[in-house]
Amino acid sequence: MPPLSLPLALTARLSPVAVLATAGWALASGPFAPAPTATAGHQSAQKTAAQSPSAPSSTAASTTYAGAPAPCGSVTAATVKSLVPGAKTAGKEIPSTDTKLRRTCSWNALKGYDYRWLDVSFEIAASDQAAQKEYKDRITEKSGGGDVPGVGDAGYSVVNLTTEDKQQTREGTVLVRVSNALVVVTYNGSDFETKKAPGTDEINKGAIKATKDAVRALEGGRAG
Repeated sequence: MPPLSLPLALTARLSPVAVLATAGWALASGPFAPAPTATAGHQSAQKTAAQSPSAPSSTAASTTYAGAPAPCGSVTAATVKSLVPGAKTAGKEIPSTDTKLRRTCSWNALKGYDYRWLDVSFEIAASDQAAQKEYKDRITEKSGGGDVPGVGDAGYSVVNLTTEDKQQTREGTVLVRVSNALVVVTYNGSDFETKKAPGTDEINKGAIKATKDAVRALEGGRAG
C-alpha cells in the first residue's frame, strides 16, 4: 500500500491534545451572607430547630454527578470494534486541566484506506440548570441537526461534511444531558482511496450507538 498523506486537519487530530475544562464551568459559589443578630432566646430556638431531623437544610441542593467518570470504559469493546476497526478497545484518555469537570477518551485507526475517529467526553456542570443552559447554547451553535429520543434528559445529533484538498470527511456529533452532566460524542470518517466520506446515516447511527453506551455507563455508575 503506498504511503498515505493525511489531510492537515486529520493529521492534527492524530496528535494528543490537552482538553481544557469548559469556560464558565467552575464549580464554586459565593459565600453565604452572615445570619442577623438574634436574642439569646431566639438563638436557642434556632439551634434546637437546626438539630431537629425535620429542620430544613441550609446547604445547597446536591447534584447527581459530583465529578466526571473515567470515559474509556464507557463504550463497550463490541461498539469500538464495529465503529473503529483496528483500534485498541481500551482507548486513550486525553489529558485534561481538571478531570473532575471533564474527561475524554479517544479511539482512532486507519485500516487499509478507511480512517475512523471516535471521541467520548463527560462534562460536569454545577447544577442541572447550568447543564440545561450549556446544552441549549451548544445545540444553537450546531444548528441543522435533530433530537435523539429515549436517551438521557435531552439528546441532539448533527452531521456535517467537510472537504480539504479534495478529501471528504463526515463528522457526527451527539450531545446528551443527564441531570447536571453532559455526554458529548464525536464520530468521523474518511476513505483515503476514493477521497469520499462515509454516508450520513452510517456516521449518525455510529455516533448515537456510542452515545447510548456512554449514557448507560454514566447512569449505571460503571463508566471507567
